[in-house]
Amino acid sequence: MAPPQMAGPVVVIGAGAVGSYLGGVLAAAGRDVWLLGRRGGMPVLTERLLLERRDTPATVLIRRIGDPAAAPADVALVILAVKVFNLEGALATAARWPDAPLLTVQNGIGAEEQATTARTSPLLAGSLTTAVELIAGGVAARRKGGIGLAGVRDADAALLAKLATDFTAGGLPAKVFADATAMKWSKLLANLIGNATSGLLDMDPGAVYGDRQGYELERRQLREAIAIMRREGHRPVILPGAHVGLLMAGLALPAWLARPIMRRAVGAARGGKPPSLHGRLRGGVEGPTEAPWLNGAVAAAGARLGIATPVNTGLEVLVEAAAADPSLLDDYTCRPARLLEAVFEAAAGATALPTPH
Repeated sequence: MAPPQMAGPVVVIGAGAVGSYLGGVLAAAGRDVWLLGRRGGMPVLTERLLLERRDTPATVLIRRIGDPAAAPADVALVILAVKVFNLEGALATAARWPDAPLLTVQNGIGAEEQATTARTSPLLAGSLTTAVELIAGGVAARRKGGIGLAGVRDADAALLAKLATDFTAGGLPAKVFADATAMKWSKLLANLIGNATSGLLDMDPGAVYGDRQGYELERRQLREAIAIMRREGHRPVILPGAHVGLLMAGLALPAWLARPIMRRAVGAARGGKPPSLHGRLRGGVEGPTEAPWLNGAVAAAGARLGIATPVNTGLEVLVEAAAADPSLLDDYTCRPARLLEAVFEAAAGATALPTPH
């Protein structure tokens, strides 16, 4: 059988900000994009989607559907653009196209392993570094970035190259990496920055890094993840829009020198868009958290490798506890020193819920 080529329709499962943006970018490159949302039974709608970005704003045509049966039976690519905790349902939907190459773009660690178990088709991983959010009539990119791509299983080099070319042509710089695991862990480092701490403290990530105890928490959680990468032999990669090497260089500096530098860099990095866990804990967003695939992934790998990960373990416990009982947040709001203490308390108790002071 000839190797798969990037030709024909693209189905994006998930019509939120990430799915709309990736679909819109491919549509801008000339792809026939079908954006599948949750509204079952809705007719096929061909509509204009606004891509709001500072350098190359565009309005593109996409097909919006609510029923997978309305999409073509033969597609060139399926993109799963849902939150990682909704991946099981998205994989079930994607079973309509069992032979189509599949691209996962979830944050954290674990999506690719789940997809590998569920499918036998070629699998690709993506790491998006552009912060995006839905706006009236479309989706906005709140900071410049790009997307990393890597093969997970049976991904033909020509397919990856064509997909990278299309993303770049549509205005999203793309780069292909040889090691999907190194790429995903490099993106995980970026996802960890100011995420759990911002939500628990109700502080902007830049402010977290500007505080002495807040910076200590951040530095320790990142060093735990880097220790796991090193033990596994995965070298950090430079993703488009996310230079992990500069992050690691900053962490190696003395705290008194690194903190003001990191505060400025982290404060400017998100383009005003709050971290995902802040939205879940403080912004009224409902549903599960991504903490088990972020801090929890570091903790799980540490347990497997015999590497201590008290900060990531404690942060996962505290985030999950606060998601279940928001009153716990009162104990940490704008109190980095208390949170630092509570993280180690939670880690020592493994899964025990913290007691508010």
